[in-house]
Amino acid sequence: MPISRRSFLMRVGQAGGYGAAFATMQALGLMPMRGEMAQPIQAEAGTGDGVKVVVLGGGIGGLVSAYELRKLGYDVIVLEARERPGGRNFTGRNGTKVEFVDGTTQTIQWEEGNYQNLGPARLPSTHWTMLNYVRELGVPLEVEINTSRSTLLQNDKANGGKPVPQRKAINDTRGHVSELLSKCIRQGALDSEFSAQDKERMMDFLGVYGPLDKTGAYLGSGRAGMKVAPGAGKQAEVDEPPMDMRTLLDGNFWDGMLYEEDWPWQATMFQPVGGMDRIPYAFAKSLGPIVQYNSPVREIRKTSNGVRIAYTQSGEAKQLGAVYCICALPFPMLKRIPNDFSAPFKKAIEGSTMAGALKIAWESRRFWETDYNIYGGLSFLEEGVSPVWYPSSRIMHPTGIVVCGYMMDDNEVPGFADRTLEQKFAASRLSMEKLHPGHGKELRNPVYCGWRQMKWNEGSWIMDYGGGLSGYDVMIEGDGPIYFAGDTISNVVGWQEGAALSARRAVDMISAKVKATS
Repeated sequence: MPISRRSFLMRVGQAGGYGAAFATMQALGLMPMRGEMAQPIQAEAGTGDGVKVVVLGGGIGGLVSAYELRKLGYDVIVLEARERPGGRNFTGRNGTKVEFVDGTTQTIQWEEGNYQNLGPARLPSTHWTMLNYVRELGVPLEVEINTSRSTLLQNDKANGGKPVPQRKAINDTRGHVSELLSKCIRQGALDSEFSAQDKERMMDFLGVYGPLDKTGAYLGSGRAGMKVAPGAGKQAEVDEPPMDMRTLLDGNFWDGMLYEEDWPWQATMFQPVGGMDRIPYAFAKSLGPIVQYNSPVREIRKTSNGVRIAYTQSGEAKQLGAVYCICALPFPMLKRIPNDFSAPFKKAIEGSTMAGALKIAWESRRFWETDYNIYGGLSFLEEGVSPVWYPSSRIMHPTGIVVCGYMMDDNEVPGFADRTLEQKFAASRLSMEKLHPGHGKELRNPVYCGWRQMKWNEGSWIMDYGGGLSGYDVMIEGDGPIYFAGDTISNVVGWQEGAALSARRAVDMISAKVKATS
């Protein structure tokens, strides 16, 4: 039965993912998507002269708020509970302490120069706001290798449990889908929707995209891997035979094959040289004494002329007043801090739930490079602790930090949250062994960073607001003199970009109010 062009593109996307659909759209002359730069803050220098603002929390949302407020002349102070800036932007190095709310402390023991970003680890090229700050602050960047066709996909139910290189799964799938589409076109299934020219262009495209032979069949390709690599003398290339489509379907490899197609994850990705926390430390260096550390907030109150904040600093009880407040504290902290937020804000905060993302990082000989030719990227397992995330930094150094497990603590591996640290490490090592047999024993000096357990956070990113979507609509507005910032107060949840954008919006809202009342 004939199908519409729209249905055809939908089926291409379902079978081959965004990459296949996008390439098909290009072949048909349709327009690709385009990004737009962030809008500047709509306030003039000097807007905040003589106006005091207190910022609660020294994560990216709080730091960007203070940075932009200072530019506009505001008298600003940042209160941060930790002894460091960054919040969830947290890089572990030799000697770093990972502290849980129950008192559990892990002290990292890694070779000097090795590190792992235990919070955010990627800067997408589409996150222009953060990239502009990195440029402005002079933070050196390098490429974060978010994907590599040499990485692996593993499923106990497919290929005898043996891992499949991404290049093979991706290109064999592409070849089989192209062959099926070619048959549809040849059999006239698209005649009512495609012109003769469209059909000819599609057949030419599939021949290259597949790649298909002259009969429209997919017989394998060097793109998917070589049985024999070309060499000197008479050593010629011999392509590997393709995996059959049934094996690929049984493998459920799609998430691992297509994760890089999400808008923010597409190449090119970046990371600061030496660790993601180079960004908050650069903000903190610029702000100087504006950022007050070891200063947890104990009370948030509105007053007749602004706000009053009670806090402790190095154990001493203090308080300060300000005309405005930007609150960039995690919701689990706000639930326990006495406040007089209005009822809708209390409902949104107190009814919220947070995700529990975790990372398990190990130090090891870089066997993934020397033995598997894997340089950066992620490998995925269908079951167990997944993925394995290979470092992009210090390529070819003898040792490196590899993540085996970046997932949620409560739903991806049943009962994982209730296991002891040693049991979690054992499960992580077992997953590495599935992907790289014989190398699980090379993992050493593990560190577990479970954000639901992390002191001063108790969650990774927002899952639900009290009141649902209406709760989000409440939080993006001001509660009298109090405004909110952080990725939670954005539609870019879990990314530093969301925190920065929400901070800029809060500064805009305060500046508009200052202008209106001046």
